[in-house]
Amino acid sequence: MRGEVGVSRAAEHLVAESTTAWAEPAADAIVREPAPIAVHPVYAGRALKPVGGLAKRAFDVCFAAAALTLLAPLLAVIALAIRLDSRGPAIFRQERGGFNGRRFRIWKFRTMRDEPYDTRQVAHDDERVTRVGRWLRRMSLDEFPQLVNVLMGDMSLVGPRPHMIAHDREFTTVDPRYPLRTRARPGITGLAQVVGHRGPASTNEKIQNRTACDVAYVEGWSFQQDMQLVARTFVVLWNDARTL
Repeated sequence: MRGEVGVSRAAEHLVAESTTAWAEPAADAIVREPAPIAVHPVYAGRALKPVGGLAKRAFDVCFAAAALTLLAPLLAVIALAIRLDSRGPAIFRQERGGFNGRRFRIWKFRTMRDEPYDTRQVAHDDERVTRVGRWLRRMSLDEFPQLVNVLMGDMSLVGPRPHMIAHDREFTTVDPRYPLRTRARPGITGLAQVVGHRGPASTNEKIQNRTACDVAYVEGWSFQQDMQLVARTFVVLWNDARTL
C-alpha cells in the first residue's frame, strides 16, 4: 500500500510539474538538429542516449530474459489458441516510433482479424477483435511478445507506450510536448498506464493527459521509480484478472 501511495504521489507531482512547465512552450523549446540517421520530422528534442543509461538497460535485459524463459509454456499455449481461433499468424508485427524516432517493428500477440493496414484505434466492443483477442487484451497478455523487443534494444520494460506512426504525427499536432517522449525507449508499461491513462487516446484531452505523464516520466526518471512502476503494473494486472 505504501508503494502504491508513493507512486501515485510521485506521478501527480511529476505530471503537475510537466503541465505547468509546458503549458506555453517557447518557440525554441524543442531543438531540431541534424542527426546521422533518417528520422521523420515529427520527432524532435533528440537525445544522445536514452534515459536511464546502462543501469536501466541492464535491468531490462535481465528481466526480459528471465520472463521469457519462465513464461515460454504460457506463450506457446496463447499462440496455439490464437491460431485455432482465427485465420492468420499468432504474432502481429507493426512499425512504431522508438527512441529518437527510430522506427522498429513491435511484436504483439494478434488480437484482431489479420488487417495489417488498418490504422484505426481499437474501440470498446470493436468488431475486429477476435474471441481470444478480447480476453488477451483484457489481461494485457497480448503485450508479452514485446519482451523480445526489450532484448533487441528497441524497447524498455518501462517507458512511454509506442503508438502507430500515423498516430505519432496526429498527436504531435494536438500537444507540442509529444516529441519529447522519444527521449526514452518506449516501454511495455509506463507512468500513464499505471495512473489510469490506458486504452485508446481517442480525444485531445486523453492525448494531452497521456503526453503529460510521458514527459513527466522522461524528465523525472529514476531507477527507483521504474521499480515502483513495474510493481504497480503487477497490481493493475492482478486487479484486471479479478474482474474477469
